[in-house]
Amino acid sequence: MESILGIEIYPVISLLIFFIFFVAVSIYVFGLTKKDVEDMGNIPLNDGLPEKE
Repeated sequence: MESILGIEIYPVISLLIFFIFFVAVSIYVFGLTKKDVEDMGNIPLNDGLPEKE
């Protein structure tokens, strides 16, 4: 692998992509409200019926 020029950049790029994705998902998850989490948790129980408010 050392004979391929520029190969050492691919692990760095992969790590950066993973880290950016992880940070973005973490920001999204910690930004959710309690109602959003409850709504998502009840999706399997709704059976496709419209939600009544």
